[in-house]
Amino acid sequence: MNTEIKKLPGSVIEITGEIPKEQFEGYRKEAIKNLSENFEADGFRKGKVPENIFLSKVPTIKILEEMAEIALSHHYISLLKEHSIDAIGRPEIIVTKLAENNPLGFKITTSVLPEVVLGDYKSIAQKGSEHANKEVPEITEKEVDDTINNLRKMRAHEKLHEGDEPGAEPNHDHGEIAEETFPPIDDAFAQSFGNFKTVEDLRKKIKDNIALEKKQKAKEKVRIDVMEKILEGATIDLPRVLIDAELDKMLFRLKTDVEQMGFTFEKYLTELKKTEEEIRKEWEADAMKRAKLELILHHISMKENLKPDEKDVEHEVSRLLEQYKDADVHRAKMYVENMLMNEKVFQFLENQGTK
Repeated sequence: MNTEIKKLPGSVIEITGEIPKEQFEGYRKEAIKNLSENFEADGFRKGKVPENIFLSKVPTIKILEEMAEIALSHHYISLLKEHSIDAIGRPEIIVTKLAENNPLGFKITTSVLPEVVLGDYKSIAQKGSEHANKEVPEITEKEVDDTINNLRKMRAHEKLHEGDEPGAEPNHDHGEIAEETFPPIDDAFAQSFGNFKTVEDLRKKIKDNIALEKKQKAKEKVRIDVMEKILEGATIDLPRVLIDAELDKMLFRLKTDVEQMGFTFEKYLTELKKTEEEIRKEWEADAMKRAKLELILHHISMKENLKPDEKDVEHEVSRLLEQYKDADVHRAKMYVENMLMNEKVFQFLENQGTK
């Protein structure tokens, strides 16, 4: 089979070619069988019409069209394998030549997984991680005092509802809780929270928790900064299909959030005075960035041979299916694998700062 492959902008390729006449003819029997299964004629049951009668009543072009559909569905997969094409999305298939006793001419246009060219991502990650490792989160006494006062307020609020009926909806008409009603900051107060003997024990634990939270926020910031810098130095000819897929995911999340708040998406759009198309247009730049970041993470995982542990995947899938009992198992596994793979890449990048 003669084929020509042309690269187009936006990570799209065009495959043109012909399936030889003899090869194309080999699909006639299957085409007749497919078409005759639903064919009806006077005096015969559906699908039981003799072939000679069927052929006398069905136009040749209809059989040729069915032959073309079968032939191209078979050959498309073979072409992808033969030329190592990572196609994504639905292809556009056009028949350019279709006639009796002739080769089948075709043109296939499809998006492909784009080439990802990165700069020195290890060096970028190393600088970011080294800077993060030097930073020591500062915790002020005021932050600890504010947390303790919030705990005192919580205890005072609980005391107000001590007489409520078990299971009854709490009545919050009591207004703002006066600070004078807050319990004193003493060892008894600390002991009411579990494994603390003194107020100092409680303060130390609060300080540790604030430090942990600040470290986590700093870690997330470093991850974002590193990925932004890697993205700046990346060259990716992003196909339209990936931008649209990312927009679909973003809109799905928005629709889910809106429905959980008790609104319909149509009402939400009316209140917003926008159409779905306008939202998609506003979000396009963000969708492009997200799609590129996903490709970068995938590229690094492949290049550095980073894979999630199968036991971790199984464990997370089980947890996810417990929470969302109607979830599709295959989709849940894909989601978990992607999430854990991304985490592996982030950890790999963070470890560059220790080398």
